[in-house]
Amino acid sequence: MDYALQTDRLCKTYRHYHALDELTMNVPRGSIYGFVGKNGAGKTTLIRLICGLQKPTSGKFTLDDVHSTERDILKIRRRMGAVVETPSIYLDMTAEDNLKQQYRILGLPSYDGLRELLSLVGLSDTGKKRAKDFSLGMRQRLGIAIALVGNPDFLILDEPVNGLDPQGIIEMRELILKLNRERGITVLISSHILDELHRLATWYGFIDQGKIIKEMSAEELDAVCREYLRVSVSNMLALTSVLDARKLKYSVISETEADIYDEISVSELTHALDAENCTIFSMKEQNESLESYFVSLVGGESHA
Repeated sequence: MDYALQTDRLCKTYRHYHALDELTMNVPRGSIYGFVGKNGAGKTTLIRLICGLQKPTSGKFTLDDVHSTERDILKIRRRMGAVVETPSIYLDMTAEDNLKQQYRILGLPSYDGLRELLSLVGLSDTGKKRAKDFSLGMRQRLGIAIALVGNPDFLILDEPVNGLDPQGIIEMRELILKLNRERGITVLISSHILDELHRLATWYGFIDQGKIIKEMSAEELDAVCREYLRVSVSNMLALTSVLDARKLKYSVISETEADIYDEISVSELTHALDAENCTIFSMKEQNESLESYFVSLVGGESHA
């Protein structure tokens, strides 16, 4: 597999606090990588290291197969865009002037593509309106437009939908999907809104206490977060006997509850258990969410 970003035992220590503890992760090229972790788990620290805003205590990373210790890493970073924590915009400038400023910072010879960028993020009609008068969603989209100056092929977004209203979240989701599908941009997203992340990500990395504890594809996660039927009965032995006879997948939760993962006719199950003098107290279709899976991985409250 080809990777846009790989880290190798990356560490970042502040005195006695290990923000990153030998973190190893792999971001496949062309993916939307959902970066999931509690507050303080190390998500923003990693992003700041990758962007060159801080230096690692030890370990290394590669961007496009160029090691962080090589001089060419500076050139590679010019092909990367990022919005870290809050968008870096000039509030007294218009959207167009903000973009022009970024063109100048990068030393680009012209403003080619500027109008296209404004249209892409839905800000082409803002005219002389200054950024301080923008909504939060408009500022977030302007931040992404600035990050896209120079046509990067890797985009890092730290909490891109934080504080947005439902409409703003939808607009941000559509923009990220468009950048990934139509422009082929690899996107690394750190977000605590896990249900929204589940609508976007094609790959996941779960971080806890500065370590990656699990990486998996969206398909693998969907297999884990599958639908199931939770059944509460008077006789668990009878239920397991009926399910075993039909070679159905299930797991016993307690003395009275079990989760059935394969499809089964409710009337057939009821009839079979009735023949075993087993009473069904309740049945409920459920599915494990990304949030509940994350909690099962790290324990405790999610606060991702």
